[in-house]
Amino acid sequence: MEIGVVARPELPPEELPAIARAAQDAGVAQLWLWEDCFLHGGTAAAAVALARTETLQVGVGLYPAPLRNPAAVAMEIATLARIVPGRFLPVLGHGVLEWMGQVGNRVASPMTLLAEYTAAVRALLAGERVSTSGRYVHLDRVRLDHPPRTVPPVLVGARGPRTLRLAGDLADGVLLDSGLTPAQTRAALADCGPGAAAPGFRRIGYVAVPDDPAALPATVRAHADAGLDTVVLVPPAAAPDPRPWLAAAGG
Repeated sequence: MEIGVVARPELPPEELPAIARAAQDAGVAQLWLWEDCFLHGGTAAAAVALARTETLQVGVGLYPAPLRNPAAVAMEIATLARIVPGRFLPVLGHGVLEWMGQVGNRVASPMTLLAEYTAAVRALLAGERVSTSGRYVHLDRVRLDHPPRTVPPVLVGARGPRTLRLAGDLADGVLLDSGLTPAQTRAALADCGPGAAAPGFRRIGYVAVPDDPAALPATVRAHADAGLDTVVLVPPAAAPDPRPWLAAAGG
């Protein structure tokens, strides 16, 4: 079981290099970034964190599927995966529908879009030439000239049962939203179906840091016992900097 931390997007982006370095120095396995509208760009932020560290894994949880073309996302993922093999963890998801509406990209069937999108991105990263004409994703003989030599796992961020099952059926792992109890975490993983039990399937979950720092080990252990491979600690919005938690998380 690994432990990660979230650098919340409420923090100014110029603080990210120091946070990433501090996370690596503390021995934390993963640093997670959010592409919340309209704060940080996920790929740019991940590139900065990866460039300032040598061993830290960096995840973007998540890329909102309606916000950009899947070929563009595949290109961004492939670029980072080639430069820092094995250290970038991309997650695809619905995004906040209200925000998607603000930019004119809200769709009638988010589930259909995410299914088409996930399949297309994974195929492109695998080096395939992709032609598809779905309800939302339309690609005509698209192939990456520089696919990653080490293909990163593509995860799906999920909350409801249908999206959880989509993650189990189509993705390389699932990222669970914060706010779940250990029992709810176990139930959510069960909703992913048999895919969640497949070798290599990533089971990662955001977990809110407890008010009492002394409760952190028990909180982490309870969610790990519920089935998570990685527990990612989420600081509160009122205190978004993860650095006060790094010593406990790295230990």
